[in-house]
Amino acid sequence: MSGAPALVPVMRTADLRRVEATARGEPLMERAGLAAAEVARAMAGDRPGNITILAGPGNNGGDAFVVARWLRQWYFDPVIVFRGDPSAMPPDANAAYCAYVALGGHTVARAAPDHGGRLIVDGLFGIGLSRPLSADYAALVEDANATGVPILSLDVPSGIDADTGVVQGVAIRADATATFIALKPGLIMGEGVDCSGQISVHPLGIDCAGSGIEHGHRLDWPVLADALPRVLRRSARNVHKGTFGTLGIVGGAAGMTGAPLLAGRAALHVGAGKVWVGFVAKDRPAVDWGQPELMLRPANRVLGAGADALVCGPGLGTDAAAAELLERAIDEAVPLVLDADALTLISLRPDLAAGVFARRAPTLATPHPAEAGRVLRKSVAEVQADRIAAALAIAEMLRASVVLKGAGSVLAYPDGQWDVNATGNPGLSTAGTGDVLAGFVGAFLAQRIDPVMSLRLAVCLHGAAADSCVASRRGPVGLTAGELAPVARELINASR
Repeated sequence: MSGAPALVPVMRTADLRRVEATARGEPLMERAGLAAAEVARAMAGDRPGNITILAGPGNNGGDAFVVARWLRQWYFDPVIVFRGDPSAMPPDANAAYCAYVALGGHTVARAAPDHGGRLIVDGLFGIGLSRPLSADYAALVEDANATGVPILSLDVPSGIDADTGVVQGVAIRADATATFIALKPGLIMGEGVDCSGQISVHPLGIDCAGSGIEHGHRLDWPVLADALPRVLRRSARNVHKGTFGTLGIVGGAAGMTGAPLLAGRAALHVGAGKVWVGFVAKDRPAVDWGQPELMLRPANRVLGAGADALVCGPGLGTDAAAAELLERAIDEAVPLVLDADALTLISLRPDLAAGVFARRAPTLATPHPAEAGRVLRKSVAEVQADRIAAALAIAEMLRASVVLKGAGSVLAYPDGQWDVNATGNPGLSTAGTGDVLAGFVGAFLAQRIDPVMSLRLAVCLHGAAADSCVASRRGPVGLTAGELAPVARELINASR
């Protein structure tokens, strides 16, 4: 199958509220509670012990009371821990509480120390949380985490900021999260990745993708692989190496010659027809014996030589000579990937940033949080506090397609659209993996794949290759950057 991939929608809280407003009058809480109750029933299974439900004072607590009512109807006997005032709850949540009580249910203010040992349902706080939990609720969360009992969270784990994945003081560490209407960014990025467990999305009868309300997408490799661009399917036979483009890579100052070599090897493995690697270092290697197909030369002989796309930055350095090479790269009228030291130079030189913004050919940038902080003149903590906003700010500042790397890499585009990548694992936290990613992006651009799809494919494939390595026990401990490219090649060819 070809064409636009059907990616899972991801929505921030403000946009989700607009969706909810369009569905006013629909029994969304009832639908959410039933969907989550079915997940809870499956998780509880036939194990002995109680199901403990932690119900908060707002709409998330209302969802929890609907879950409790369904479980009672299915002959479970849940214990509901509730410290709120029913009369102060939002109307739908209060109605859910009253319906549960009318069925004979009751609540307690504190759970048994071991929570019964079967399942805990976390319905304390949902997408509206924007501050640390109070001491009482923080204690409930810490007690639940300490039991070792499986935990199902409703919508988002309590204590997680739904938009950013930042932990608000303490947070539930769930084994599963049943999220409603659409996926939330905080479930798949930052600290939220480690707190959400297995995520299931329950649309509740709402079509977010067709709502016309702004949203992002989750990138999953099987979905993107099913919609590979034609050039990666290699279906035509009357072709030659020029058909698949020439990529130029500029970098490799003294002591850092491995960086552009990693990028070049990666580019060959994902289909670039030819790769020129240009070194800043005067003592550059004459040949890469690990990949002799690469054409090695001085950096100034790559620029202006007619490459179809350029990658500038891996191991480039930040001295005056590096800045001059970057200026030349910016001036070339071909797609350009800015990586590593190129981004540091741009952060130091406003004229270079202005030059990038003025480019007419596509620009892509691949910062990690520290590089993003330099470009935005913010701390790493500020960048990580709202990764989507940071990526969008760089995309606007440079008029570029950007990936802010990290747990749940954020992709942002000049038109204000954004994605969150769902592939990858801790094995990528090692030297050189960013160079491999830059090579992937450059190779797809050289094969004339449009910039948005090039970035999506490269980022998602990069993580999927790491996942495949881990699945075959080649990581995450000890996974090296050089192992990713051959596996990425296998994944692409398996999808043809």
